[in-house]
Amino acid sequence: MSNSLGLSIGTLETKVLLDSLQFKLQDVWDLVDLPKGHRAIGTKWIFRNKRDERGIVIRNKARLVAQGYTQEEGIDYEEVFAPVARIEAIRLFLAYASYMNFKVYQMDVKSAFLYGSIEEEVYVCQPPGFENPSYPDRVYKLKKALYGLHQAPRAWYDTLSSYLLEDGFERGVIDKTLFIKRKKKDILLVQIYVDDIIFGSTRDNMYKEFEELMHQRFKMSSMGELTFFLGLQVQQKSDGIFICQSKYVQDILTKFGFSDSKPASTPMETHKQITADLEGEDMDVHHYRSMIGSLMYLTASRPDIMFPVCVCARFQVRPKQSHFQAVKRIFKYLKGKPRLGLWYPHDSPFDLIAYSDSDLGGANLDRKSTSGGCQFLGARLVSWQCKKQTTVSTSTTEAEYIAAASCCSQVLWIQNQMLDYGVTFLHTPIFIDNSSAISIVNNSVKHSKTKHIEIRYHFIRDCNEKKLVQVVKVHTDNQFADLFTKAFDVGRFTFLVTSVGMINSE
Repeated sequence: MSNSLGLSIGTLETKVLLDSLQFKLQDVWDLVDLPKGHRAIGTKWIFRNKRDERGIVIRNKARLVAQGYTQEEGIDYEEVFAPVARIEAIRLFLAYASYMNFKVYQMDVKSAFLYGSIEEEVYVCQPPGFENPSYPDRVYKLKKALYGLHQAPRAWYDTLSSYLLEDGFERGVIDKTLFIKRKKKDILLVQIYVDDIIFGSTRDNMYKEFEELMHQRFKMSSMGELTFFLGLQVQQKSDGIFICQSKYVQDILTKFGFSDSKPASTPMETHKQITADLEGEDMDVHHYRSMIGSLMYLTASRPDIMFPVCVCARFQVRPKQSHFQAVKRIFKYLKGKPRLGLWYPHDSPFDLIAYSDSDLGGANLDRKSTSGGCQFLGARLVSWQCKKQTTVSTSTTEAEYIAAASCCSQVLWIQNQMLDYGVTFLHTPIFIDNSSAISIVNNSVKHSKTKHIEIRYHFIRDCNEKKLVQVVKVHTDNQFADLFTKAFDVGRFTFLVTSVGMINSE
């Protein structure tokens, strides 16, 4: 006999018993009478399958979860914030690993949240099916965090970070989920994403020491070389690292019924603008938003679809059939290019460079411009942006200048992030294909044509004067940020996709 997950009843019981044993081993709670004036939070069992990048079930999980949605702020919890790594930080980590030519490994903490101590007075009901027969009316007073509680991620992060800092690790100044340990010229890097940990070192014995350190304090699952993390498939080869989401592409093609669609050569038509189409036939808003959300998640490794997805996302309030056709085109393109991904070569230099571009009045609803930018470490594309500007630009120069300021912000973040790696970048070139915008950056005189630009965009001048960045003229043909501001024919589009370092996996 089995349930809907394909697990036998005996297997479920075993998983539940093992999970219950963790509570005793880690001294998670005490069985007490519920004090007057307090209430107990409900609990329930959650069962799920954990799959690898090929979709194969590698682990069956049973977890007791508190019904945290019933918690009241100020009573059951106070501060709940816990830092989470940005996806760009993960790509920076992998780019650095490819440059230094070391392997990245992964480990998973078993029942991670149960290690986090909580300060609030929280009571939960006894787990369903595991009520104490002698005291069925009693409740558990928590000493440690339970999955589902608002404060659980923060409690776990505090426990883990304190443990690593005591062992001599340094915490990143910008990214608080990055921990670094240095020994002479060697470095050990540890990136935390809740209970998933990736790490690597320029010296083999350092990462082995880290594994032993973690096993001393926590129950860990060592998963070997990194192959699948946050939905990203990672292939570590002798000449570089390849990142893609081909499994996820196949999943969403099947989910939305595009598995048998005819492939398209580009994700967006060049001769047909997407408009509000107020007279068009309405589209199911929930289905449309689900498609957009799935595609947005895919942009973590697919910059080639960033611009069309962002354009289609602007019509989520009242989507029409014409908008659905535009989204359908993106899926058809994915059908033809499911294995396209980012390639981080080992033999590329490690210089930070950036490209900035804009499309004047590209948003036909309000005539606002679109800013596009991308940042490379050598030939490794680590970050990209596509965003509609908040103001209406009156000239191409203004639109390009605002886009350059946005790109500069990302460059400064990468510069500061890489300081934790021991790498310093100055005079970072930002390539722009507009001479007038470059002139405004290099000259602090506020001409009549620029005095209306908001002050917050002028900080790029200060960065330029401090030699943090330098704006450089680039020919439009070699402006790779074009990929994030407009649609192109198949020839130009293929050139741009190749230029930013995207290849097909074998």
